[in-house]
Amino acid sequence: MRALLSVVILATGLVAGGLLMEYRSFLSKPVTLGEDRLVFEVERGTSLRALSETLERMGLLEHPYFFMAMAYFTDKATAIKAGEYEIRSGITPPDLLALLTSGKVVQRAFTLVEGWTYRQVLDALAKDTRFANLLGDEPTAEMVMAKLGHPEEHPEGRFFPETYYFAKGASDLDVLRRSYETMKRVLAEEWEKRDEGLPLRSPYEALILSSIVEKETGLAPERPIIAGVFVRRLTLGMKLQTDPTVIYGLGERFAGDITRAHLRQDNPYNTYVREGLPPTPIALPGRDAINAVLHPRAGDSLYFVAKGDGSHHFSANLAEHNEAVRRYQLRKP
Repeated sequence: MRALLSVVILATGLVAGGLLMEYRSFLSKPVTLGEDRLVFEVERGTSLRALSETLERMGLLEHPYFFMAMAYFTDKATAIKAGEYEIRSGITPPDLLALLTSGKVVQRAFTLVEGWTYRQVLDALAKDTRFANLLGDEPTAEMVMAKLGHPEEHPEGRFFPETYYFAKGASDLDVLRRSYETMKRVLAEEWEKRDEGLPLRSPYEALILSSIVEKETGLAPERPIIAGVFVRRLTLGMKLQTDPTVIYGLGERFAGDITRAHLRQDNPYNTYVREGLPPTPIALPGRDAINAVLHPRAGDSLYFVAKGDGSHHFSANLAEHNEAVRRYQLRKP
């Protein structure tokens, strides 16, 4: 009897030892992937057992119960977080468990471009099927701003242009809400550090002028110079006379060329006819444009004209400006 008990204990030890060796091998053996990487989704409410069996069915794990045991041994059995995870080739089971409990889910990038209008933002969101559509097919400006909690505000220029990242399940409203709050923060930061003596009464007026500077040039070094021209014009009571505001006011009627008739047509955005700033921004300004408006370049230039290569010629008086127009626009010597 004693001999039989010894044999049973020995056999149990051998089995346990074999399992331990197999478990240790499991821990160090990379997860099987048929490609460099794949995206794996853990659905909300998935149990550890169901997760382990799913990984086995997909061919990622050979021993799901070892995976479960590892989770219990490391107190992570209830720490699995829902979401999409990028699993890379060569990952080991412990690293896989660490990933699935980290919450570091796959992020979807969405970029708002400097100079875009509010309508272009909505169009881009409507075409991006990764985001849930909570705005509907034809959202009005009033409805969108009401959903964001700001029904009294005009949406143009209110969303900060940069790249944002979202997990699966994010909506178009999530994008707008985050970019709205970012613009609010950036504008407040820049306004707090503004130069003294600017002819701007509020951060919103700075936002309006920044949108005009954004549309006038894509060259970063020119932004403070153009901002300086507009600030001096406002200070002197001169009309801004800037084409981008006219184009914005024309809306869908703009066919690609500004005519003399366009410049004479009165509307709130025609800065050739009306003094001061237009009633709203005309596009999304970036931080550089906002900074330029709040720290404009000192000088005496009051006019500028496009040279045809993306840059501008700046003039201090009308005679010099007219000569620059002849040279760069009319191509006359």
